[in-house]
Amino acid sequence: MQEFDVLIVGSGHGGAQAAIMLRQLGFAGSVAIVGEEPELPYERPPLSKEYLAGDKPFERLMIRPKKFWNERAVTLLQDRRVTRVDAEEHRVRTEDGEQIGYGTMIWAAGGHARALPCPGADCADVHAVRTRADVDRIMAKLERVERVAVVGGGYIGLEAAAVLTKLGKQVTLFEALPQVLARVAGEQLSRFYEAEHRAHGVDLRLNAQVQAFELNSEGTGLAGVRLTDAEMVAADLAIVGIGIIPAVEPLLAAGATASNGVDVDAQCRTSLPDIFAIGDCAAHRNRFAGGARVRLESVQNANDQATVAAKTIMREDVAYEAVPWFWSNQYDLRLQTVGLSIGHDDMVVRGKTEDRSFSVVYLKDGRVIALDCVNATKDYVQGRKLVEAGAQLAPADLADTSRPLKELV
Repeated sequence: MQEFDVLIVGSGHGGAQAAIMLRQLGFAGSVAIVGEEPELPYERPPLSKEYLAGDKPFERLMIRPKKFWNERAVTLLQDRRVTRVDAEEHRVRTEDGEQIGYGTMIWAAGGHARALPCPGADCADVHAVRTRADVDRIMAKLERVERVAVVGGGYIGLEAAAVLTKLGKQVTLFEALPQVLARVAGEQLSRFYEAEHRAHGVDLRLNAQVQAFELNSEGTGLAGVRLTDAEMVAADLAIVGIGIIPAVEPLLAAGATASNGVDVDAQCRTSLPDIFAIGDCAAHRNRFAGGARVRLESVQNANDQATVAAKTIMREDVAYEAVPWFWSNQYDLRLQTVGLSIGHDDMVVRGKTEDRSFSVVYLKDGRVIALDCVNATKDYVQGRKLVEAGAQLAPADLADTSRPLKELV
């Protein structure tokens, strides 16, 4: 049985950053990263954008080259899935029965794409966008594909729809709720993106619930998507982007406290001894969500929590308090978000949506809690200070584009 002083489960952004930070802080013990995929740690956001579009080769997605990990004595245990955690014995078991011991563990396993629970969802022409292998399978079929169904109007679905439209495909996007980005944005921003996608040729359907994926008469491939109102929409390929299921089953089976994901404290510790959790699967109390326990699926969150976990292992007195931020590229639009708009009771549009450069400022009890900035980088950079300060400002001042936000801090 191999044993490591620090075992990191998960080779995404959080896992890679944890290993990098440990070495930067002078940690001299043994470090290993266990990853489910055969690849070196790589960036995930470009999968639904530049990589799917063919604009960025996989080599440019790697977080660090192999030489980097070798020079820093970080052991990469690739193509292994951890299925069991023995918290008392400080060891894990992989799917093929291998046991690995640890002194401290950082769980950074992220999550798995949520499947649509309906007939035909296991068809080979129905895809997720979560890993390189997922996107490679899509790209291998695109030459023979004309019509694509995208299920889910979140970031992944909208980004994939934008890329596939650019590639000349006929795209139909189905969103079960009354607006796209319903869980993360206000109505003004949602309506703007709906209009943009329709203007680019996407057949965008709201309040559209998928009942089944229908196979062709030979049963060899996808024929289309059947909606709950019985309408059949033809499609050669489907992409499902309806969120993730946090990959925490082994921790829960070992007795970890959990809500949505696995619960962690301000230092990213779980309730299990010597086990931290970071990234998409870690539910933490966030002051920018009013102290509510949330999971944040972002590179920023994964990297910042990795830093906190590494510093805590090195006995530094730290806590996770970073302001959340996100981004999305669709067509020639760059959306940059800072803060969390959860629970907002007012919003101010700064600029004109028709100019395709504007910001939406979200308020709660008169205080700025978040901004969505479309092609408005200055607002994003300067608005961060407003979110961090919880600034209480008049809506008229926020809407006045003649005044830079930095003057309002």
